Amino acid sequence: MDLLIKIDPNNLPAPKASKPLPERLVSGDPSFTTWAFDEGKEGRVKTGIWEATPGETLSIKGEIYEFCHILDGVVELTEDGKEPVTYRKGDSFVMKPGFRGVWRTIETIRKIYVVIE
Repeated sequence: MDLLIKIDPNNLPAPKASKPLPERLVSGDPSFTTWAFDEGKEGRVKTGIWEATPGETLSIKGEIYEFCHILDGVVELTEDGKEPVTYRKGDSFVMKPGFRGVWRTIETIRKIYVVIE
């Protein structure tokens, strides 16, 4: 087992394509691609790169903590009851457990993620 993992956007592992669950789709026809780099703690910690095409989905974190660093694109997050916040290439943010809101991909977004369940 490697204890040092490089997340290299120029050397991606095999991708996994997906679509939002019907109950999470707000508008548009977004599609997702995930390049999983590593998983640990019996699947409770995941790292990789994720891409989404334009559209709007519900983001419901439940007990999940997620760190994101935007590599490309523009996204607007609107937490329930709050004003929208826009993130662009170079920005980083955290969605804490209990986050619920709308994820609106304005320009195809690619991010590095670390998810802790």
